[in-house]
Amino acid sequence: MSRNSKPPSSGGICPQRTAVLYARVSSEEQEKAGFSIPAQIKLLHGYALANRFAIAREFVDVETAKRTGRVQFGEMVAHLKRSLTCRIVLVEKTDRLYRNLKDWINLDELDLEIHFVKENVVLSPDSRSSEKFMHGIKVLMAKNYIDNLSEETSKGLLEKAEQGLWPTLAPRGYRNVIGPDGKRTIEPDPRIGPLIVRLFEWYATGNYAIEEVAKMALDEGLTSSRCRGRLPTASVHRILRNKVYIGEFDWKGKTYLGTYGPLITRDLWKRVQSVLDRRHEGKHRKSKHEFAFSGLITCGHCGCALVGEIKKGRYVYYHCTGFKGKCPEPYTREEVLSGRFAEILKGLSFDGEILGWVREALLESHDDEKRFHEEAIQRLRADYDRLQNRLEAIYVDKLDGRIDENFYDSMAREWRSEQEHLQQAVEEHQAANRTYLDEGVQLLELAGRAYELFCEQPSREQRRLLDFLLSNCTWKDNQLSVDFRQPFDLIADMSKEVKCETAAGVDTGGRRRVMGG
Repeated sequence: MSRNSKPPSSGGICPQRTAVLYARVSSEEQEKAGFSIPAQIKLLHGYALANRFAIAREFVDVETAKRTGRVQFGEMVAHLKRSLTCRIVLVEKTDRLYRNLKDWINLDELDLEIHFVKENVVLSPDSRSSEKFMHGIKVLMAKNYIDNLSEETSKGLLEKAEQGLWPTLAPRGYRNVIGPDGKRTIEPDPRIGPLIVRLFEWYATGNYAIEEVAKMALDEGLTSSRCRGRLPTASVHRILRNKVYIGEFDWKGKTYLGTYGPLITRDLWKRVQSVLDRRHEGKHRKSKHEFAFSGLITCGHCGCALVGEIKKGRYVYYHCTGFKGKCPEPYTREEVLSGRFAEILKGLSFDGEILGWVREALLESHDDEKRFHEEAIQRLRADYDRLQNRLEAIYVDKLDGRIDENFYDSMAREWRSEQEHLQQAVEEHQAANRTYLDEGVQLLELAGRAYELFCEQPSREQRRLLDFLLSNCTWKDNQLSVDFRQPFDLIADMSKEVKCETAAGVDTGGRRRVMGG
């Protein structure tokens, strides 16, 4: 995948090879901002002509960042699986081809030769592991960029929440309506709302279990939206815990005071919470000791959980619960498990030089996105200034008596509202421009320091770190097996390959060529 590695150019004797072309824009706004499909296709056709590639098929997707699945991408994968001769994909650059890690895996399994034309990179089954590592990090960043774009919708919902407006589909007992100010909000549903109130009143007495109030609600006409039968107990529990019915709601970890009318009083809600809490405490007896790895590891012999136990008043041992019968796995000291976890986390680490060239390459690959945001900001500011000129002109017309005050107020209110939206869009582009790479680089830095952090932290923090990084931890015959969570699985695999190359004395100078250095 060297930056300088290209297929043989037209020399007269090289036969043509067959390739497919893939182009994508991630939003209509990118389509308008110069990331157009025609521009991508023109670039790829020129590359194919220069390198004697015959274009067998063209696949084009135009989708927003929040939509899942790409029809044309799926058809391209199906075509490549069927074809015995076409093993080449031409695409503008990394984040045009992949939206997530699954896309990368699907194509990687086909043993293709992928040409990222704008990045001047060719990836093939013969590419070195250091080159694949660099490419994998770019895939990770492409996914991070898509995630950032999809968050724009979340920002709009957050803005509604901050205004006290319920952001999405109305919860059970309410209905979506347009408020007097023209904004979408919720109000009590005249049919379902009273049934929700009765649900709270019944449970507040403490005389009924959740299953019983669900049956009583069914008799009154409160049914499941899916099957028209009784509400599942989990749904009833969520309703009884939901503060939306007292005029408050939680959104993105923060509580907001709603502008809509409550269904029940705060006192009734508190009484219901008290009943729920008492019954919960009765079912779950709190452990006197917090064991760092309890519930994290399963036994490799029988699949039961490993649990902690204190021996001789101070030594912590872990053993299989034996829930499925007698298990051959012996007791294991906590220090042994901790040491095994530490060794596994070493697999994520890489030296500062690698982090440096990864960061540099990511900054380089971000140039197009940076330009996109800068151009979008310029357009938005031009639109803002145009509206400001209109406001100033119409104000003069009002002073000169050419328009009446009502018309001025109406138009000024509309244009100022447009200006507010434009300013918000400018701020969003500025934030995206600044933070596109921040999370990715922080993720890499966390991976590089995972071993060090684990060794320094107390058991509670060690557990939080392991929950974030690992899944499917299994202990069998004194051996610990784990799966890294995405994207740490990618980082671990690539880091291991690069270390193996270095240990074997393989020249790693290709890293610099990948960056163009």
